[in-house]
Amino acid sequence: MAAETDALFYFILYTAIFFFVLIVSLALYFTIKYRVKPGESAAPDPTAPTHNPLLEASWIVIPTILVMVVFGWGFHGFLKSSIVPANALQIKVTGQKWFWGFDYAEGASTVNEMVAPVDTPIKLLMSSKDVIHSFFVPAFRLKHDVLPNRYRIGWFQATQPGTYDLYCAEFCGSKHSQMIGKVRIVSEREYKEWLDEASDLGKGLTPAEFGRKLFTNKACNTCHTLDGTPSNGPSLKGVFGHDVKLASGATLKADENYIRKSILDPASDVVAGYQPIMPTFQGLLKDKELDALVAFIQTLGVSK
Repeated sequence: MAAETDALFYFILYTAIFFFVLIVSLALYFTIKYRVKPGESAAPDPTAPTHNPLLEASWIVIPTILVMVVFGWGFHGFLKSSIVPANALQIKVTGQKWFWGFDYAEGASTVNEMVAPVDTPIKLLMSSKDVIHSFFVPAFRLKHDVLPNRYRIGWFQATQPGTYDLYCAEFCGSKHSQMIGKVRIVSEREYKEWLDEASDLGKGLTPAEFGRKLFTNKACNTCHTLDGTPSNGPSLKGVFGHDVKLASGATLKADENYIRKSILDPASDVVAGYQPIMPTFQGLLKDKELDALVAFIQTLGVSK
């Protein structure tokens, strides 16, 4: 849809430039030609024409025609972007502070990277888990608000393989500017190979190795470090087995249940000194993935 969107944009732009230059040039020409010269009277000429029906009709008819052209062109593009082809491949898009989650019909899931085949219509079933976000891919001229407690539908069909930027275009909190991702368009063969691999991401890995991979794939590293350095969230180095002081003043031991609860219900036990900004991963992680993350955090060392 980008070509049609751009064509309409440039039609409006060049039409506006043409009439701007024409009207300003005529205004300057008439200002100079009909200025009162030295020695001439500034009194109105009673014989001068007071109006011109043809000229008056032209500045009503021509803009009306242009507005109707723009309306018809734009409405055609709107219908094209709103009606999803029947053979479209569906990808579930979930907006959440502050990342994008993608779920595929075959069982694969990704965070901040959507993978789709080229020359294939892709239906986007979009929703938000918290506030209003906006799914914006500039290269596709695609932008849809993503709302909590309801679905929004959109679609695209990429015509060239490549990696394209994805943004949230609706202010959604303190880390709105970091809610960015990629849309990776690949060939049909590459997509099927990726889907087979992504559907069984932990194949051949130990739970801890799988958890390390998920730590990056699920964007946990955007808020948590592994070297002891505090970030937007507490570092996970040595946290397992350690007594954690909470914002409520209570103290809990960071065992398996604490780690699990912190992932699924992070607002319940907020660590002292940090804001409750971590989103819930409830519904975004399978049991196997949750177990793997717990196993990985266990390997980060126990504080003595």
